[in-house]
Amino acid sequence: MTAKPFHLGWFTNFTSDEWNGPFSNGGSPWDGKFYVEMAQSLERACFDYIMFEDKLAISESYGGTAEISLKHALGFSPKHDPVPLAAMISAATRHIGVVATMSTLSYPPFLLARLASTVDSIAGGRFGWNIVTSAENAAAQNFGMDALPPRELRYEMADEYMDVCYKLWNSWEPDAVVRDRETGTYADFKKVHTVNFEGKYFKCRGPLNTVRSPQGVPALVQAGGSPKGRDFAAKHANAIVAVAPGIEKMKEYRDDIRARAKAHGRNPDDIKVLFLIAPVLAETEEEALAKAKRKSSDPVFLEQCLALISAITDIDFKKYELDKPLPEKLRTNGEQGSLDMFQQWGSNKTLRQLVVEASGGIVASVELVGTPEQVADKMADTMAQVGGDGFLITTPVQSTNRRTVIEVCDGLVPALQRKGLVRTEYTGKMLKENLLAF
Repeated sequence: MTAKPFHLGWFTNFTSDEWNGPFSNGGSPWDGKFYVEMAQSLERACFDYIMFEDKLAISESYGGTAEISLKHALGFSPKHDPVPLAAMISAATRHIGVVATMSTLSYPPFLLARLASTVDSIAGGRFGWNIVTSAENAAAQNFGMDALPPRELRYEMADEYMDVCYKLWNSWEPDAVVRDRETGTYADFKKVHTVNFEGKYFKCRGPLNTVRSPQGVPALVQAGGSPKGRDFAAKHANAIVAVAPGIEKMKEYRDDIRARAKAHGRNPDDIKVLFLIAPVLAETEEEALAKAKRKSSDPVFLEQCLALISAITDIDFKKYELDKPLPEKLRTNGEQGSLDMFQQWGSNKTLRQLVVEASGGIVASVELVGTPEQVADKMADTMAQVGGDGFLITTPVQSTNRRTVIEVCDGLVPALQRKGLVRTEYTGKMLKENLLAF
């Protein structure tokens, strides 16, 4: 079975880079320059996009305090707002897409639609919005609520939120700006329309007071794990952030998304499902295996991963014994899909085994350890069996260093390019064009 060309993205945060390892960058990326240089390296390797996840609170889920999260500078805190960074990156690059996370919890629809349209214009049509509803009670409390609404209600609200945004983005017709010197007319008022939206949860007059951006509607990215989340992603997303344990589950997930997309009247090929991976690369397979074992057996790494999955799910994993299976199937009002994938209920695996296998519960699609050629072959075989559409490269606890970026961009990607599996040049000017190139 031969794999067709597939897409590459990088999943990260505007958080501390790796700050205390042997190849660390010092832990002070707050002026954005580290991530600008990272995006430039990814663009040289022809990645579709760099994506910045975001959260709106410092998690106290692990052990009931923020101690471990802040001690290790995990991927969720401290962190800066990714939207200004997206504008900064777009000014320093020409082709790569930049995806920033914004929550429907924290922005009124008009403000988010206006901001996304503005950044898409600055980026020349290369901006994407990663749609989240937020999954932490602490985030809700930062916006005046006592707790998050129930997950199903959050998706119902998000659907209506999207309806408002679509109407706002389309409130300017594509040819509304005329710049007619003879009549002294910049924009034709007959082609700029109020939306007068009034729904169950949102009300907005419109129109946007920004011009229509190059993409009109920015590229939309979403991570749908639960059935409701999958349906939301299949309805709205151009690209989906996915994680599933093993090839069979990856294929099941992609097939399900495509079936849901078809049910919504969409062409399933217009949605690119990109699976999270965390490749471990070295010059020999033995070195790569040793590198992976050192990392996974480090007590600090285990603590970091437990704190991270606690932050993702809003569940305190510190109270469970590391060398025993979880005592019950866990449920959350947070990210249930991530929790289900992590806990592997019914497997009887110990919590330690779950952490080692899942690298913190977010990057466990397939194990990729070896030389660039070996990992490239495994990626090709995976995509051939799954059916597409690509991978989102990340690191287990969301911090990275230049060495990791170089290993991927100067080792793994050239190996993939030699096999004809990823692009060697950009053919589109805008993010959605490059996503639809194959």
